[in-house]
Amino acid sequence: MTLDLRQLRFAVTAADTASFLRAAKQLNVKQSTLSKKVSALEHRLGITLFERSTRGVVPTETGRAFLEVARRIVTDADNLLTTAKAVRYGEVGRLMVGFSGSLSTGNLRLLLGDLLERFPDVQLDALEASPERMLSGLQTRIVDIAIHASQIEEPGVTKRWLWSERLMVVLPKEDRLAKSESLFWTDLRKSVFVMPQERSGPRIAEVIRQRLGSNGFKANIITQEASAETIAAIVPFGKFITVVPESATGAARPDVVFREITDPTGAAHLDFAAWWREDNDNPALARFFKLLDERYPLTAAG
Repeated sequence: MTLDLRQLRFAVTAADTASFLRAAKQLNVKQSTLSKKVSALEHRLGITLFERSTRGVVPTETGRAFLEVARRIVTDADNLLTTAKAVRYGEVGRLMVGFSGSLSTGNLRLLLGDLLERFPDVQLDALEASPERMLSGLQTRIVDIAIHASQIEEPGVTKRWLWSERLMVVLPKEDRLAKSESLFWTDLRKSVFVMPQERSGPRIAEVIRQRLGSNGFKANIITQEASAETIAAIVPFGKFITVVPESATGAARPDVVFREITDPTGAAHLDFAAWWREDNDNPALARFFKLLDERYPLTAAG
């Protein structure tokens, strides 16, 4: 038995709207056409999909089971069309970039913007994820290249240093420490830090512990399953502070300030690197490397 995708779409939409009339309006067809198509589908299947009344339509018990499968088929068909359009968009290839930093400003945003402008025929897909998710993506070849500040250890995966970003403490605007243009780690010795569990949160927390520890203090750090943006939004209430990479300062709020953290050894920063599989022969990745070499040329020491 072959099924008509249009009939399946009519039936699924009727179930979602509980009305042949509303379904017909949503699909921009006549109600009589939709009703006849659904009846023809029922006849072909030998089952009744809907109980009909003046109030609308309700799937029968048998109809619910069928419509659940039909909805998956319609969704898959729609996804196929979306994929086909994406393929046309990426005429010369597709590049999946994994990252864990902010795109509100900074190097990563400029780099991806350059890619879109210089190579408009390459489809750029972005995956904002944890280091573990990016490593899994590299292993399964879902991710072509990952940009992150933490170490990613895996045989066959290589790296290239890119750039450094200063770390900035996020303070309530009225906090006494906000009066200084830059702060020392010792100024933060009594502070409670709240950091996200994902993205660059764990790596920044590690830096906080190291820097305060080198000054003889133990860091008071709480981790939460929340984004850096959400945590920063609660900082103005004065219960805690947080630390973000410089690229996150583009998402400015009127009730917080960003201050650089330094000490005699210099400003605290994160070093970002690109990671990819050595056997990845994606032509779009080669074009991305060309852009990296122009923007961030390697030194003689590599």
